Amino acid sequence: MSGGVDSAVAAARAVSAGHDVTGVHLALSANPRSYRSGARGCCTLEDARDARRAADVIGIPFYIWDMAERFHHDVVRDFVDEYARGRTPNPCLRCNEKIKFAAVLDRAVALGFDAVCTGHHSRLAPGMAGAGPRLTRSVDHAKDQSYVLAVLTRQQLSRAMFPLGGSTKDEVRREAAARGLAVADKPDSHDVCFIADGDTRKFLQAELGAAPGQIVDEAGAAIGSHDGSYGFTIGQRRGLRLGYPAPDGRPRYVLDIEPASGTVTVGPAESLDVTQITADRPVWTGCPRPAAPFDCLVQLRAHGTAHPATVYPGHGHPAGVTATDQGSGHPTVAGADLPAGSGAIVAGRGDGSAAGGRTAEIRPVAAVLRIRLHEPARGVARGQAAVLYAGDTVLGSATITGTARPAAPTVAASAARS
Repeated sequence: MSGGVDSAVAAARAVSAGHDVTGVHLALSANPRSYRSGARGCCTLEDARDARRAADVIGIPFYIWDMAERFHHDVVRDFVDEYARGRTPNPCLRCNEKIKFAAVLDRAVALGFDAVCTGHHSRLAPGMAGAGPRLTRSVDHAKDQSYVLAVLTRQQLSRAMFPLGGSTKDEVRREAAARGLAVADKPDSHDVCFIADGDTRKFLQAELGAAPGQIVDEAGAAIGSHDGSYGFTIGQRRGLRLGYPAPDGRPRYVLDIEPASGTVTVGPAESLDVTQITADRPVWTGCPRPAAPFDCLVQLRAHGTAHPATVYPGHGHPAGVTATDQGSGHPTVAGADLPAGSGAIVAGRGDGSAAGGRTAEIRPVAAVLRIRLHEPARGVARGQAAVLYAGDTVLGSATITGTARPAAPTVAASAARS
């Protein structure tokens, strides 16, 4: 029970369904006053009091579990480390994976409970015999949270309950009011709950210190500077502090972040287009691990658009995701296929062009997915999840490690067409 309306109504519905329910609020900071105040987060003393009052109205026992140390290590520290690596993490997803359905679930099972019930807007549908439930979208697509739950394993989902997935948010609020819950009109939480003032760049600078670097255009020319590449994310437009417009007067966006050199590359919106994605750490919750390519929908950020795509599981490379190098002999994402089982995977945006000059990070082969989008998507950031859907059903998810832009037509091909 976070102290918000959703978890309060979820608890009330679990009681109405005949379950023996105990309310638990998670203390996620050793000093709660250091996290958000008011109704914008779920880590404050006010939230704990709201949760306790809701439990009293529902008539269930209520406890506060101290998860501060685990939360700091698995969520806050991970958040900082990922930004330091030039990635854009999703702390809500990590909290579900490491805290609510790992640390909390483990303790609950040890104490004799059967399941963890939360106020997430998602549904669980019956799966195939012996396969456990399938995670599906909420009927309220605007509030759907299946994206941040898609990292959960089948075993975790088998001990999960999401009573709100069949209701819209407005219906949940009306029910809360009818049940006499004071949180019926409490605003939803937003932003990152553990950043007190919502200023992510300032928070990261306090954690990581100043790390000055250059802002460059696609040709590699320096056009500005910054105090830390961790203060940027792919697709960002505001806060670049360049001081003067592009020669053509068009807006500039963050195209790439290279944490080792501290270089941030900016350019026009169309340079954000990608059609190839590499992702690792796949989790298959809605189907057996695929052995062959398949078509599906892929969502690339929370509340983002679902894109038609073809997924290539395993270690192979889909045709058109290419390997070139600018002098080192190492593969990048650009224009010729990596051989299957080549011993390396690509992590990085690098398109192999002299203009971009962005080379990819080479890492040992692990279980990876190659995702080919049928149409380009913009602003795809490393560190975010790629969640795969069949209609409204989650098939699986993986963490984005690299992207590639659409291949430019070759001179020979252009000549042939002319």
